Amino acid sequence: MRSLFTVAALAAATLLVACERKEEAKAPPPPDKLTLKPVAFADLPGWTADRVAEAVPAFQRSCAKVKAQPADRPIGPDGVGGKAGDWQTPCAKLADLPPGDDAAARAFFEEWFTPYAAANNDNRRGLFTGYYEVELKGSRKPDPAYPVPLYKRPADLVMVNLGEFSDRWKGERTAGRVVNGQLKPFEDRAAIEAGALRGKAQELVWLQDPIATFFLHIQGSGRVRLADGTEMRVGYAAQNGHKYVAIGKELIDRGALKRENVSLQTIRAWLQANPDQAAALMNMNPSYVFFQELKGDGPNGAQNVALTPGRSLAVDSKFLPYGVPVWLDAEDPLDTQQRLRRLLVAQDTGGAIRGPVRGDVFWGHGEEAEQKAGVMKSPGEYYILLPKTVTPVS
Repeated sequence: MRSLFTVAALAAATLLVACERKEEAKAPPPPDKLTLKPVAFADLPGWTADRVAEAVPAFQRSCAKVKAQPADRPIGPDGVGGKAGDWQTPCAKLADLPPGDDAAARAFFEEWFTPYAAANNDNRRGLFTGYYEVELKGSRKPDPAYPVPLYKRPADLVMVNLGEFSDRWKGERTAGRVVNGQLKPFEDRAAIEAGALRGKAQELVWLQDPIATFFLHIQGSGRVRLADGTEMRVGYAAQNGHKYVAIGKELIDRGALKRENVSLQTIRAWLQANPDQAAALMNMNPSYVFFQELKGDGPNGAQNVALTPGRSLAVDSKFLPYGVPVWLDAEDPLDTQQRLRRLLVAQDTGGAIRGPVRGDVFWGHGEEAEQKAGVMKSPGEYYILLPKTVTPVS
């Protein structure tokens, strides 16, 4: 019996080792890939209930960009959106739509477009967050009451589109400065906050609150109420090339916040309650944004069109083209028992927006916009609308 037991134990141990090796030999998850499956408009949850006409002005702004392009120019990475010529006829037809007519707008999209369910390989679920225009107080001139500089883009900052050097880097960008003929990393947030750019970069405006300024860097646009009573709008001009790091994760790791409670509001409250630790925590995010003054409509997204509150979406441009209409079906940020189902237009991107099924809804400015953007971390799905003449390869 002992001999038999030993053989059985040895066999079991051998099987266990084999299983462990099999686990170790498991292939890594496949790289992110946008896959598209055609569906009918009737398959879009809530399609007939949305005020679709509210998305038309946003789409018109994107169409103005497309109409100016050569007809044979590919739209989006690997031409996933077809060519500019595929969009030019539907874009021209927008002029026939009566303003504010939801039925006419819905009929327009149904006539000219095909919806596609978007997925990351086979996974249709993704994360949807929100952003907004921050409201701050500041001064155009140096003032002890406004100690925080907001810098313009430094003259020696070089922005690099890595996709121009290799297909494997499509959608990837970095920045730096040229030193002795070589591109070197630019200073990170900690170095800049310590004064690395003092006297080397031009200040756009001086702001009152370092914490509000930090969130301006994350959101990318804001309205500054100046000491003289006027208002100044500021928006993204460039970035220092360092990867965005979410400080909320650090607070979770420290046990300072619970994962389910992390929001703009709770992070800000922690920073305000811990002034002795706030600067060090904010500096854990090495990404630093440079700004420009905005005139006219705005703020502008990465497509260089003015964003429309509640109807513009930031996406990962490595996978989705700018200007494409997107049907979103996600949890409502203010009521998880409700659904946020609406038509938006992909017009922007962001450092934290990564992946084929990932989006950031622009909510505008004001208290309600801040509340929605601050708490929004909604699981959901989306569908993209492409002209009927386009057959995407995925």
